[in-house]
Amino acid sequence: MPNASIKNEEMYRDLREEGNSKEKAARISNAAAKRGTSAVGRKGGRSGSYDAWTVAELRKRAKELGLSGYSNLPKDKLISKLRDY
Repeated sequence: MPNASIKNEEMYRDLREEGNSKEKAARISNAAAKRGTSAVGRKGGRSGSYDAWTVAELRKRAKELGLSGYSNLPKDKLISKLRDY
């Protein structure tokens, strides 16, 4: 069932398959639908890979997103949980 808030479903699905979070995939696909993929591609991202983050930073991000069950996870599992959000 299509999501009314997602403006470019195909791009959203592709981004999710690449491991992007639901929030990030929606933000990118909606921006691409509004401004065009070339404009969005030029803008690029501002944050680094989760792999470069400390466990404390990852836990803080998980808390900001309202995730649960992350406090005892090792770094790789915590990254997976954030990417799957």
